[in-house]
Amino acid sequence: MSSEALNDPKRARKAPEPAPRRPGGRRPLQRAESWAREHWDATRARLGETRFHAPHLKRPGRKALTISGAVLAVIAIAVAILIAIWDWNWFRGPLASFASARMHRPVTISGNLHVHLWSWTPSATVDGVHVADPAWAGKGKMADIGRIAVTIRLRPLLGGHVDLRLLEFDNPDVRLYRDPQGRATWDFSDGVKSNQPLRLPPIRNFVIRNGKLSVRDDVRKLTFTGSVAASERLGAVNHGFEMRGQGALNRQPFTLQVTGGPLLNIDRNKPYPFNADIRAGATYVTARGAVPKPFDFGHFYMNATARGPDLADLYGITGVPLPNTPPYDLRGKLTRNDRLYSITGIGGRVGSSDLTGALSVDAGRPRTFLKANLLTRSLNFPDLGALFGGAPKHGAVASPSQKMEAQHLAAENRIFPDSTLDTRRIRQIDADVTYKAVAIRNAPVNLSAGSARVKLNDGLLRAQPLSLDLPQGRITGYIQLNARKAAPVSDIDLKLANARIEHLIPLHFQGSIPFAGPLFGRAKLTGTGDSVHKAFADANGQVTVVAPGGEIRRSIAELMGVDVIKGLGLLMSKNQQTTPIRCAVGDFRVKNGVLNADTLVFDTGPVLVTGTGQINLGTERLAFRVQGHPKKFQLIRLRVPVDVEGPIRSPHMRLEKGPAIAQGGVAAALASFLSPLAALLPFVDPGLAKDANCGGLVAQASQHGAPVKTASR
Repeated sequence: MSSEALNDPKRARKAPEPAPRRPGGRRPLQRAESWAREHWDATRARLGETRFHAPHLKRPGRKALTISGAVLAVIAIAVAILIAIWDWNWFRGPLASFASARMHRPVTISGNLHVHLWSWTPSATVDGVHVADPAWAGKGKMADIGRIAVTIRLRPLLGGHVDLRLLEFDNPDVRLYRDPQGRATWDFSDGVKSNQPLRLPPIRNFVIRNGKLSVRDDVRKLTFTGSVAASERLGAVNHGFEMRGQGALNRQPFTLQVTGGPLLNIDRNKPYPFNADIRAGATYVTARGAVPKPFDFGHFYMNATARGPDLADLYGITGVPLPNTPPYDLRGKLTRNDRLYSITGIGGRVGSSDLTGALSVDAGRPRTFLKANLLTRSLNFPDLGALFGGAPKHGAVASPSQKMEAQHLAAENRIFPDSTLDTRRIRQIDADVTYKAVAIRNAPVNLSAGSARVKLNDGLLRAQPLSLDLPQGRITGYIQLNARKAAPVSDIDLKLANARIEHLIPLHFQGSIPFAGPLFGRAKLTGTGDSVHKAFADANGQVTVVAPGGEIRRSIAELMGVDVIKGLGLLMSKNQQTTPIRCAVGDFRVKNGVLNADTLVFDTGPVLVTGTGQINLGTERLAFRVQGHPKKFQLIRLRVPVDVEGPIRSPHMRLEKGPAIAQGGVAAALASFLSPLAALLPFVDPGLAKDANCGGLVAQASQHGAPVKTASR
């Protein structure tokens, strides 16, 4: 074809001219076809095959074309009519039924359902969603939601990933409840509880408008009423996501603010940063952290700080039962790995004591398991008072409730607090806690250090081994609390070994220590009650204290025998002379909170002192009467018993006037009838008292558990 034909469409569309024929013959193409056909027929004949012809296709007739067109027209008209009359509300019932089956409770939709399907970002809105409570909770509603809007990205969905462009809730009103048996309305598992944490797909825009939330938890004794809102903040400075909540947690003001990076730019493979500030009453918690995989709440980490009047108050926020403490200010790094929460790098103060260490909480067990290893370098001993319901002291390191308890105890001149132990919390958690105090200050006795391992298993709490160090000697044993029953039972078994009297009773008299020597003892008590005071008031058992040797200022020993002349002479001359303590034994039988002295002996070189009495742990008062018996002749001796009585916290000592007056009256009568010298006769003591059987007394104390085999004389 010439170039002119290519440029001219009319000429280009003309059929090509036929090739010229050779004179007397056919065209070359016809000759080739004829030759091929002849040879093909010959070959088929040789093979014995029958000749066949290709089927001949007929052109469709006018009638067939008419029918096909009519069918297509009907389909087009039907689609047009369906589009014109289509209503997505037809699917409200099936959608509500599907949700009811998944949530195991009635779900209804009273509003409209709108769907925009033909898009790369399909969306849907549903109005008037109502979720009922499960059957066991009654006929109330768990949630009423004004509108739910969802937009999803289609391309990631085709690849198996859910990516929400929008998740929006308008006017949600949610009411949650958990009964004393632990059944929760927010549990959609139909009785089969799952330990899997909440994991959501990436959400590019999460919105809650005018949300209301109320919670009543009978297990944690928690109530909350308040409002919740969430949105993406748009602006040049404060851009990003923000969730806010406020209300009342157990009638205390509560606020929550969580902020994070913009959700629009969220990347499922990059950590999502967030900040959180929580205030519940006087408790304040802050956190700065990240979620490694956005919206996978099974994994996150944060640097957190917490301060407040009592660690036990964190129960409302964390759900982890913690002991009562004085005001605290702590920090640490919190990490979550599925159901395991770990806090490392703990540092700060509890009361006026420092605290460091690490702990973990495993929430994947039937009962939450707490494991901790804690260290205090300098423990202010009164801070431990809050653990047992008491108060450290008046002042800034005591919470308001602890100050009230301290004032109450001070007003009644008592020691043991009445604060009730919440045994329900103890039954909710298992624990294994190791604690060590390198140094102890301000203890009622001269303690220098201490350590304990506390295990809690199904309501049985046991501190063993328990060790309290003295400058010389140690207190060892265990303390147990059985909270498996309604009324908890406390057991104490403590041994005092290789201690010194002068360390436990650091008394100075006229510039020196009035007595010294080894001291041993054992206290084994069992009591029932939900407070320290009730447990001691119900105590039964045995308490034994023994000093197998030592020395005492002779002046004090003589006065114990009421040798007036010699004792006063030694005191006035400030004589530092000592006399041996042969032995001292106090053996008490404890019944219904009262310690009765079965044996009360104090044997020194010049005087044997015996006594009787009791200590009432219920009223916290004591009453003792001791009498000195000289071992040598005394010219002037007042036979006056000494009474020690009053509150345990501050007893007082007095001389009985009756025997002294009677002794003086006898002296006056003898002087009248005989001579003035006869007046001295009632005051003369022949000194017939014998040494106490110290060997037998010590052996008896040893049988009652006092570890006196290692006594040093």
